[in-house]
Amino acid sequence: MQSSIYEKTIEALAEGGIESPRLEARLLIADALGVDVNQMPITPMGDDNVQETLERHIEKRLEGMPIDKILGHREFYKNDFFVSRDVLSPRPDTEILVEEALKIIEANGSKRVLDLGVGSGCILLSLLAEVKDLEGVGVDASSKALAVAQKNAKKLKLTKRVKLLEKNWFDNGFVGVFEKPFDIIVSNPPYIKTADIEKLDIGVKKYDPILALDGGEDGLDSYRKIAEFAPFLLFDDGYLLLEVGRRQSRAVKEIFTDKGLVHLGTVKDLAGIERVLIFKK
Repeated sequence: MQSSIYEKTIEALAEGGIESPRLEARLLIADALGVDVNQMPITPMGDDNVQETLERHIEKRLEGMPIDKILGHREFYKNDFFVSRDVLSPRPDTEILVEEALKIIEANGSKRVLDLGVGSGCILLSLLAEVKDLEGVGVDASSKALAVAQKNAKKLKLTKRVKLLEKNWFDNGFVGVFEKPFDIIVSNPPYIKTADIEKLDIGVKKYDPILALDGGEDGLDSYRKIAEFAPFLLFDDGYLLLEVGRRQSRAVKEIFTDKGLVHLGTVKDLAGIERVLIFKK
Protein backbone atom coordinates (compact mmCIF):
# COMPACT_ATOMS: atom_id res chain seq x y z
CA MET A 1 0.00 0.00 0.00
CA GLN A 2 1.25 3.46 -0.81
CA SER A 3 1.79 5.04 2.58
CA SER A 4 1.01 8.52 1.21
CA ILE A 5 -2.52 7.45 0.22
CA TYR A 6 -3.04 5.85 3.60
CA GLU A 7 -1.76 8.88 5.48
CA LYS A 8 -3.77 11.30 3.34
CA THR A 9 -6.92 9.29 3.96
CA ILE A 10 -6.27 9.25 7.70
CA GLU A 11 -5.66 13.00 7.66
CA ALA A 12 -8.85 13.72 5.72
CA LEU A 13 -10.97 11.60 8.04
CA ALA A 14 -9.36 13.01 11.19
CA GLU A 15 -9.91 16.58 10.03
CA GLY A 16 -13.52 15.65 9.36
CA GLY A 17 -14.00 14.58 12.97
CA ILE A 18 -14.05 10.81 12.41
CA GLU A 19 -13.30 9.10 15.72
CA SER A 20 -11.29 6.15 14.35
CA PRO A 21 -9.57 7.56 11.25
CA ARG A 22 -6.85 4.91 10.99
CA LEU A 23 -9.24 1.98 11.14
CA GLU A 24 -11.71 3.58 8.77
CA ALA A 25 -8.96 4.55 6.35
CA ARG A 26 -7.92 0.91 6.11
CA LEU A 27 -11.51 -0.22 5.61
CA LEU A 28 -12.26 2.35 2.93
CA ILE A 29 -9.04 1.71 1.03
CA ALA A 30 -9.52 -2.07 1.20
CA ASP A 31 -13.04 -1.72 -0.17
CA ALA A 32 -11.87 0.54 -3.00
CA LEU A 33 -9.24 -2.05 -3.88
CA GLY A 34 -11.64 -4.97 -3.50
CA VAL A 35 -9.34 -6.78 -1.08
CA ASP A 36 -9.48 -7.99 2.49
CA VAL A 37 -8.41 -5.36 5.00
CA ASN A 38 -5.65 -7.68 6.22
CA GLN A 39 -3.98 -7.38 2.82
CA MET A 40 -3.54 -3.66 3.15
CA PRO A 41 0.19 -3.47 4.03
CA ILE A 42 1.26 -5.22 0.82
CA THR A 43 -1.32 -4.05 -1.70
CA PRO A 44 -0.59 -1.17 -4.12
CA MET A 45 -3.31 1.38 -4.86
CA GLY A 46 -3.81 0.37 -8.48
CA ASP A 47 -5.39 2.44 -11.26
CA ASP A 48 -7.21 5.74 -11.35
CA ASN A 49 -10.61 4.09 -10.98
CA VAL A 50 -9.58 2.81 -7.56
CA GLN A 51 -8.46 6.29 -6.54
CA GLU A 52 -11.77 7.75 -7.71
CA THR A 53 -13.69 5.13 -5.74
CA LEU A 54 -11.69 5.93 -2.61
CA GLU A 55 -12.29 9.65 -3.05
CA ARG A 56 -16.05 9.03 -3.32
CA HIS A 57 -15.88 6.86 -0.18
CA ILE A 58 -14.11 9.63 1.75
CA GLU A 59 -16.55 12.26 0.52
CA LYS A 60 -19.56 10.19 1.62
CA ARG A 61 -18.01 9.50 5.02
CA LEU A 62 -17.32 13.19 5.61
CA GLU A 63 -20.94 13.94 4.69
CA GLY A 64 -21.98 11.73 7.60
CA MET A 65 -22.79 8.46 5.87
CA PRO A 66 -21.99 5.57 8.27
CA ILE A 67 -19.10 3.47 7.10
CA ASP A 68 -21.20 0.31 6.96
CA LYS A 69 -23.58 2.01 4.52
CA ILE A 70 -20.61 2.97 2.35
CA LEU A 71 -19.12 -0.52 2.45
CA GLY A 72 -22.50 -2.23 2.16
CA HIS A 73 -21.94 -4.64 5.02
CA ARG A 74 -21.51 -4.78 8.78
CA GLU A 75 -20.42 -7.28 11.41
CA PHE A 76 -23.12 -8.34 13.85
CA TYR A 77 -22.92 -11.07 16.46
CA LYS A 78 -20.94 -13.81 14.67
CA ASN A 79 -21.58 -12.95 11.02
CA ASP A 80 -21.17 -10.25 8.41
CA PHE A 81 -24.44 -8.84 7.05
CA PHE A 82 -25.26 -6.92 3.92
CA VAL A 83 -26.78 -3.52 4.73
CA SER A 84 -28.15 -0.59 2.75
CA ARG A 85 -30.01 2.64 3.34
CA ASP A 86 -33.18 0.54 3.31
CA VAL A 87 -32.38 -1.14 6.63
CA LEU A 88 -31.40 -0.05 10.11
CA SER A 89 -27.67 -0.49 10.68
CA PRO A 90 -27.21 -3.37 13.16
CA ARG A 91 -26.19 -2.06 16.60
CA PRO A 92 -23.98 -3.85 19.13
CA ASP A 93 -26.69 -3.33 21.77
CA THR A 94 -29.03 -5.51 19.73
CA GLU A 95 -26.66 -8.44 20.16
CA ILE A 96 -27.99 -8.60 23.73
CA LEU A 97 -31.41 -9.47 22.33
CA VAL A 98 -29.86 -12.29 20.30
CA GLU A 99 -27.95 -13.63 23.30
CA GLU A 100 -31.00 -13.64 25.56
CA ALA A 101 -33.17 -15.25 22.89
CA LEU A 102 -30.60 -18.00 22.37
CA LYS A 103 -30.64 -18.83 26.08
CA ILE A 104 -34.41 -19.29 25.96
CA ILE A 105 -34.40 -21.21 22.67
CA GLU A 106 -31.74 -23.64 23.85
CA ALA A 107 -33.27 -24.12 27.29
CA ASN A 108 -36.75 -24.82 25.90
CA GLY A 109 -36.00 -26.53 22.61
CA SER A 110 -37.85 -23.81 20.69
CA LYS A 111 -38.65 -24.66 17.08
CA ARG A 112 -40.38 -21.57 15.66
CA VAL A 113 -39.33 -17.94 15.97
CA LEU A 114 -40.97 -14.78 14.62
CA ASP A 115 -39.04 -11.54 14.08
CA LEU A 116 -41.25 -8.46 13.90
CA GLY A 117 -39.52 -5.78 11.83
CA VAL A 118 -36.85 -8.09 10.45
CA GLY A 119 -34.92 -5.41 8.54
CA SER A 120 -31.56 -6.78 7.41
CA GLY A 121 -32.35 -10.06 9.13
CA CYS A 122 -29.48 -9.70 11.58
CA ILE A 123 -31.49 -10.84 14.63
CA LEU A 124 -33.46 -13.66 13.05
CA LEU A 125 -30.63 -15.03 10.92
CA SER A 126 -28.19 -14.91 13.83
CA LEU A 127 -30.60 -17.12 15.78
CA LEU A 128 -31.06 -19.55 12.90
CA ALA A 129 -27.32 -19.76 12.31
CA GLU A 130 -26.79 -20.83 15.93
CA VAL A 131 -29.69 -23.31 16.27
CA LYS A 132 -29.71 -25.79 13.41
CA ASP A 133 -33.28 -27.09 13.77
CA LEU A 134 -34.88 -23.68 14.33
CA GLU A 135 -37.25 -22.26 11.72
CA GLY A 136 -38.01 -18.56 11.43
CA VAL A 137 -40.42 -16.07 9.96
CA GLY A 138 -39.43 -12.46 9.43
CA VAL A 139 -41.97 -9.70 8.85
CA ASP A 140 -41.32 -6.22 7.54
CA ALA A 141 -43.43 -3.51 5.93
CA SER A 142 -40.59 -2.63 3.53
CA SER A 143 -40.04 -4.74 0.42
CA LYS A 144 -36.59 -3.18 0.05
CA ALA A 145 -35.63 -4.24 3.56
CA LEU A 146 -36.86 -7.77 2.86
CA ALA A 147 -34.67 -7.89 -0.25
CA VAL A 148 -31.65 -7.21 1.95
CA ALA A 149 -32.77 -9.87 4.45
CA GLN A 150 -33.21 -12.38 1.62
CA LYS A 151 -29.71 -11.59 0.38
CA ASN A 152 -28.33 -12.23 3.86
CA ALA A 153 -30.29 -15.46 4.21
CA LYS A 154 -28.78 -16.68 0.96
CA LYS A 155 -25.29 -15.65 2.03
CA LEU A 156 -25.64 -17.59 5.30
CA LYS A 157 -27.30 -20.55 3.53
CA LEU A 158 -30.45 -20.23 5.61
CA THR A 159 -33.09 -19.75 2.91
CA LYS A 160 -34.67 -23.16 3.55
CA ARG A 161 -35.35 -22.34 7.20
CA VAL A 162 -36.60 -18.77 6.90
CA LYS A 163 -39.73 -17.23 5.45
CA LEU A 164 -39.89 -13.49 4.81
CA LEU A 165 -43.24 -11.69 4.61
CA GLU A 166 -44.05 -8.14 3.52
CA LYS A 167 -46.65 -7.18 6.11
CA ASN A 168 -47.43 -4.22 8.35
CA TRP A 169 -48.46 -5.14 11.89
CA PHE A 170 -50.78 -2.12 11.97
CA ASP A 171 -52.91 -3.66 9.21
CA ASN A 172 -56.19 -5.36 10.02
CA GLY A 173 -56.01 -9.15 9.95
CA PHE A 174 -52.30 -9.27 10.67
CA VAL A 175 -52.62 -12.27 13.00
CA GLY A 176 -54.44 -14.26 10.32
CA VAL A 177 -51.34 -14.20 8.11
CA PHE A 178 -49.67 -16.91 10.19
CA GLU A 179 -50.51 -20.59 9.96
CA LYS A 180 -49.68 -21.43 13.56
CA PRO A 181 -48.23 -19.80 16.69
CA PHE A 182 -44.58 -19.39 17.62
CA ASP A 183 -42.43 -20.51 20.53
CA ILE A 184 -40.69 -17.15 20.67
CA ILE A 185 -41.13 -13.69 19.21
CA VAL A 186 -38.30 -11.16 18.97
CA SER A 187 -38.47 -7.55 17.90
CA ASN A 188 -36.47 -4.35 17.76
CA PRO A 189 -39.34 -2.07 16.70
CA PRO A 190 -39.23 1.66 15.94
CA TYR A 191 -39.04 3.46 19.30
CA ILE A 192 -37.77 7.00 18.66
CA LYS A 193 -40.21 9.80 19.43
CA THR A 194 -41.21 11.56 16.21
CA ALA A 195 -40.06 14.93 17.55
CA ASP A 196 -36.66 13.51 18.53
CA ILE A 197 -35.73 12.15 15.11
CA GLU A 198 -34.39 15.48 13.94
CA LYS A 199 -32.07 15.53 16.98
CA LEU A 200 -30.43 12.22 16.06
CA ASP A 201 -26.93 11.89 14.68
CA ILE A 202 -26.85 12.59 10.95
CA GLY A 203 -25.69 9.05 10.29
CA VAL A 204 -28.97 7.78 11.72
CA LYS A 205 -31.56 10.36 10.71
CA LYS A 206 -30.29 10.68 7.14
CA TYR A 207 -29.13 7.17 6.33
CA ASP A 208 -31.38 4.82 8.34
CA PRO A 209 -34.97 4.37 7.10
CA ILE A 210 -37.53 6.50 8.92
CA LEU A 211 -39.85 3.49 9.02
CA ALA A 212 -37.40 1.73 11.33
CA LEU A 213 -36.98 4.75 13.62
CA ASP A 214 -40.28 6.57 14.11
CA GLY A 215 -42.20 5.18 17.08
CA GLY A 216 -44.85 7.88 17.11
CA GLU A 217 -45.43 10.81 19.44
CA ASP A 218 -44.18 9.03 22.57
CA GLY A 219 -42.11 6.36 20.82
CA LEU A 220 -44.41 3.57 22.01
CA ASP A 221 -46.86 3.12 19.12
CA SER A 222 -45.37 -0.17 17.92
CA TYR A 223 -45.19 -1.63 21.42
CA ARG A 224 -48.88 -0.93 21.99
CA LYS A 225 -49.80 -2.58 18.71
CA ILE A 226 -47.56 -5.61 19.25
CA ALA A 227 -49.07 -6.05 22.72
CA GLU A 228 -52.51 -6.37 21.12
CA PHE A 229 -51.63 -9.35 18.94
CA ALA A 230 -48.52 -10.99 20.44
CA PRO A 231 -50.52 -13.19 22.87
CA PHE A 232 -52.39 -14.66 19.90
CA LEU A 233 -49.18 -15.48 18.04
CA LEU A 234 -47.50 -17.30 20.92
CA PHE A 235 -47.94 -20.87 22.05
CA ASP A 236 -48.82 -21.24 25.72
CA ASP A 237 -45.61 -20.64 27.68
CA GLY A 238 -44.16 -18.86 24.66
CA TYR A 239 -41.68 -16.00 25.05
CA LEU A 240 -41.49 -12.43 23.78
CA LEU A 241 -38.23 -10.42 23.75
CA LEU A 242 -38.18 -6.72 22.94
CA GLU A 243 -35.48 -4.14 22.53
CA VAL A 244 -36.41 -0.77 24.05
CA GLY A 245 -34.95 2.71 24.11
CA ARG A 246 -33.56 4.77 26.96
CA ARG A 247 -36.08 5.34 29.78
CA GLN A 248 -38.77 3.27 28.04
CA SER A 249 -38.55 -0.02 29.93
CA ARG A 250 -41.10 0.80 32.64
CA ALA A 251 -43.75 2.01 30.18
CA VAL A 252 -43.22 -0.94 27.84
CA LYS A 253 -43.39 -3.37 30.75
CA GLU A 254 -46.78 -1.95 31.75
CA ILE A 255 -48.08 -2.13 28.17
CA PHE A 256 -47.43 -5.87 27.95
CA THR A 257 -48.30 -6.93 31.48
CA ASP A 258 -51.64 -5.15 31.03
CA LYS A 259 -52.26 -7.62 28.17
CA GLY A 260 -51.60 -10.60 30.43
CA LEU A 261 -47.97 -11.35 29.64
CA VAL A 262 -45.63 -12.05 32.54
CA HIS A 263 -42.48 -9.93 32.81
CA LEU A 264 -39.55 -12.28 33.48
CA GLY A 265 -36.70 -9.81 33.46
CA THR A 266 -34.90 -6.81 32.05
CA VAL A 267 -31.36 -6.88 30.68
CA LYS A 268 -29.10 -3.83 30.62
CA ASP A 269 -26.60 -2.98 27.91
CA LEU A 270 -22.94 -2.15 28.55
CA ALA A 271 -23.87 1.47 29.25
CA GLY A 272 -26.25 0.39 32.00
CA ILE A 273 -29.37 1.21 29.98
CA GLU A 274 -32.31 -1.19 30.34
CA ARG A 275 -32.27 -2.53 26.80
CA VAL A 276 -34.12 -5.87 26.51
CA LEU A 277 -37.39 -6.90 28.14
CA ILE A 278 -38.36 -10.56 28.44
CA PHE A 279 -41.98 -11.70 28.73
CA LYS A 280 -43.75 -15.04 28.88
CA LYS A 281 -47.30 -15.90 27.93
